[in-house]
Amino acid sequence: MYMLLYAISMLLFGSISPISQDCDNTLSGTVIDLHDSSVLSGALLIVAGTEQAVQTDVDGNYTITGLCDGTYSIQVSHPYCLTQGYTVKVSGNTSKIFRLEHHLEELNEVTIKGETYQREAKTIFKNKISTEKLEDFSNGSLGDALNSLSGVSSLNTGNAVVKPMIHGLHSSRVVIVNNGVRMEDQEWGAEHAPNIDVNSIGNLTLIKGAGALQYGGDAVGGVIVADALKVPVKDSLYGKTLWNLASNGRGSSVTSQLTKSFQNGWYATAQGTVKRYGDFETPDYVLSNTGIFERSVSLHFGLNRFKYGLEGYYSFFKNEIGILRASHLGGASDQLAAINSDRPLVIEDFTYNIAEPRQDVTHHLARLKMFSRFDGLGKLSLQYDFQRNNRLEYDIRVGDDADKASIDLELDTHTVLLDLDSDLTDEINLKTGLMARYQTNFADPTTGIRRLIPDYDKYDLGGYAVADYDMSERLLLEVGARFDYTYMDAFKFYRTSTWESRNYDELYSDIIVEETGNQILTNPQLSFYNASATAGATYSFDDEYKLFFNYSLASRAPNPSELFSEGLHHSASRIEMGDLGFKSEVAHKVAITFERKNPIFSFSISPFINSINDFIVIEPTSIEQTIRGNFQVWEYRHTDALLLGFDLDASYAFTENLRLDHQFSFVKGYDRSREEPLISMPPVNTKNSVVYQNPKVNNLQLALQSEFVFRQNEFPNNNFEVYIPQTETNEIVDVSTSPDAYHLLNFNSSLDFNISPKSQLTVGFKVTNLLDNSYRNYLNRLRFYADELGRNYLLNLKFNY
Repeated sequence: MYMLLYAISMLLFGSISPISQDCDNTLSGTVIDLHDSSVLSGALLIVAGTEQAVQTDVDGNYTITGLCDGTYSIQVSHPYCLTQGYTVKVSGNTSKIFRLEHHLEELNEVTIKGETYQREAKTIFKNKISTEKLEDFSNGSLGDALNSLSGVSSLNTGNAVVKPMIHGLHSSRVVIVNNGVRMEDQEWGAEHAPNIDVNSIGNLTLIKGAGALQYGGDAVGGVIVADALKVPVKDSLYGKTLWNLASNGRGSSVTSQLTKSFQNGWYATAQGTVKRYGDFETPDYVLSNTGIFERSVSLHFGLNRFKYGLEGYYSFFKNEIGILRASHLGGASDQLAAINSDRPLVIEDFTYNIAEPRQDVTHHLARLKMFSRFDGLGKLSLQYDFQRNNRLEYDIRVGDDADKASIDLELDTHTVLLDLDSDLTDEINLKTGLMARYQTNFADPTTGIRRLIPDYDKYDLGGYAVADYDMSERLLLEVGARFDYTYMDAFKFYRTSTWESRNYDELYSDIIVEETGNQILTNPQLSFYNASATAGATYSFDDEYKLFFNYSLASRAPNPSELFSEGLHHSASRIEMGDLGFKSEVAHKVAITFERKNPIFSFSISPFINSINDFIVIEPTSIEQTIRGNFQVWEYRHTDALLLGFDLDASYAFTENLRLDHQFSFVKGYDRSREEPLISMPPVNTKNSVVYQNPKVNNLQLALQSEFVFRQNEFPNNNFEVYIPQTETNEIVDVSTSPDAYHLLNFNSSLDFNISPKSQLTVGFKVTNLLDNSYRNYLNRLRFYADELGRNYLLNLKFNY
């Protein structure tokens, strides 16, 4: 009993000492989302052992007063977050940022804004496309959706192959990340569209620069990040189905998605899409052989816990695309006549059949990712992903080879990623990582046609580190560096005539394996060492105004097409010639964005300048007659380039329900070696939309958009002469002059209907090219042969359940 009384008395006296202290310290800071650093308002903080409890304000800030020097246990909770306990040492006035695992409640939301991880690059202004906006392009492609953003154009091959172009750059210069996986789908081809179903994307983020070093240092143009939506940590089952019907192409698409989640963190999402369209049409004629048949399936599953997690993803994407029949012609006279004609030389009746020339592309993607959080270290992630891309290109062939592909490429890619995300202090975050990749390409020789891209093995090793420092509440600094090593081991046949005409017999005689007849087998083994870096700052003047500044150094090794091409690229309808002597491109880009966010008037203006050394450009040089017809010859060469311009976005709300949206993009590209404009630079363009929305009337939305594309008046002269046997004359083939400016009107509308407390039907009606104007797009590779699409009526039905 004596010992018990002694112990109680010691505890009582021990508790008197802190009480006698001068306890006037404050603990303050912010509660934010662990993933994207967005503030969490309404979070509850409870100090254990006291009666103190406070909530964060609208900016996520909190203040706890009357604390003594010492260590406290604090519980932090927020709706749809996992409640966490923290131990905080208070010494004087103390600041602390709390990060919670936040899951948005996405079921039955009418509008879900697309948000992705903010740690891609914090000093580059990012454009985002909401889920609702993505659904407007359910019947289209990733390129169509991105084309709605300022600074983004599309390089087209007809109407079905849409390749994103950022600030005048495309293909290998634009990195596309699909659910955490960098796409490796032979993106080097100008007519190789990304193999992603836009309906499988929840969030779409555009980064106009190379600052997101974790995805690679070769994003000379920028990075496109496509992610799935977050899944709530609770027992739920929800989904959606979208059906689209289009008049132009006389086809439709249907996509459906279903998600099941559990309170213990497990979840799974299944999604599938089918699209089928026949020949598309201009205002005056059918675009023969331009149908599409696309199918895709994806499965996303995982375990979402704060301390650890597991994520798996698989997607299957298959697309059959017809290539405009009028682009594959006979002799030089036909080629000249087609370019000089206002109508295609081949116009047939509408059909759903997809004949030669055509593409048949299949892409498999599989990913497995695991992560764990370690006290004092941070979040450690390990990922393995695999991709298989099989590209078949069919030319117009006869006899026994009529149904045989002219190009059959199979590209396999294995990648391992190890990333560590550490909060060194409350103000400093450091993200580091390592990458190892193995890629092999097999060009099937049984096609009976010279292989455009040879067999090769490619090995990539890379490492990066990016740190950001919250210098103050208003100023954030960011620096990063990356190094990549690339090794290519290829086996390539060259024609003896080509080998000698390019002086390869003297420059690369050591890579010859054997010579047989007019063929030379070579074994090029190439190594590239690429360094990249970024540095920038973000300054917030107040709650409305913000300034972004970023400098990025990007270094890109030449791709296999640029190095090895030698032959007919069938779906591009041209002969392409690469060069073994290319070095890595090195780009220096400075980008600035001044932004205002305000409920009445918001805007952002983003000037940039991009200087690229050893820039690789492809351009037309002549016409060559082959046994399969007459084709333009396009050759790669390197030069020094300068690209500059700016993007402007603005929105003004006249009333609560009526607003005006404005976009303006300006890009200029110059060949500094030849002192002339670069080929295929996007023309100046502007978009203006009047948008009416009334939530009280079934969330009625009406939008009328005006799009004006100016004529590209700066282009190089790549015209050449051809001999016409019929007239025994030499004629100029004009492949340089850009088409006239054009103006388009588009209309969009939608209404929401509540079917049940948990189900909603959205009916949308859309018209593109409302005035049915005839025009040609300078960035369409087939503009020489046909006009763009005419008026298109689209009916959209979306059912959320």
